[in-house]
Amino acid sequence: MEEPNGRPNLLAWLGQQVTVHVDRPMGSRHPQYESLRYPVNYGYVPGTVSGDGEPIDAYLVGVDRRVGQFSGQVIAVVLRDDDVEDKLVVAPAGVTFSREQVEALVAFQERYFRSRVVLHGPE
Repeated sequence: MEEPNGRPNLLAWLGQQVTVHVDRPMGSRHPQYESLRYPVNYGYVPGTVSGDGEPIDAYLVGVDRRVGQFSGQVIAVVLRDDDVEDKLVVAPAGVTFSREQVEALVAFQERYFRSRVVLHGPE
């Protein structure tokens, strides 16, 4: 489903099972901004298209080791007011986080954007 601004509506992904291909494992540096390190695994969901024309990106939380890919549940969506793409937040099945916890886990990158976290289920 696409929003009027041309971006896909990622809220439809809440609660869905997805496989994230991790191209920026925890501890790695951002390819353009070397001072930015990833404290969580970060990657994309193959076969999808985000607002930038690339696959939808995803933060992988609740996994305390570097992984190449991981299947889990979309527990939240990060909606950016000042960027062309939003982000999924994926965790192992059955693992939950509060909005404050998710915000803290993604703050390393989201602090550069006006964004908000929408959780799956009751908040």
